[in-house]
Amino acid sequence: MLIVETIRKIRCAYHRDKKSIQQIARELKLSRNTVKKVIRSDVTEFTYDRKAQPLPKLAPYQEVLSECLSTDATKPDREQRSSIVLFEELQRQGFEGGYDSVRRYVQKWRKSEEGREVTAYIPQTFDPGEAFQFD
Repeated sequence: MLIVETIRKIRCAYHRDKKSIQQIARELKLSRNTVKKVIRSDVTEFTYDRKAQPLPKLAPYQEVLSECLSTDATKPDREQRSSIVLFEELQRQGFEGGYDSVRRYVQKWRKSEEGREVTAYIPQTFDPGEAFQFD
């Protein structure tokens, strides 16, 4: 990801200082394709958004992790396992990946489950004489 300052340096070096693309790339330690891309476009910010996150190490354990999360969803918040605890449980089962991949998966799963139907109990208490109920 390029920041605005680096983009400014590239454009100034090319247009004002008349440096070659290869020279700019060498000085700023960027690829020539990146320098060309900055010079040819008027965009001030370049970002890379990944379409799909590959999960090569987590893929065999996704089903186990989903089951753990779905069983925890029925429990109160205090009794639900954190992503660190889930990561340690997966490690005991042979998972060799990193904690960040488990944390990202747990966040994504919880966010997708957030919009589901929620049953809530709202106790109704009234002061004496405030409300009447007749059957």
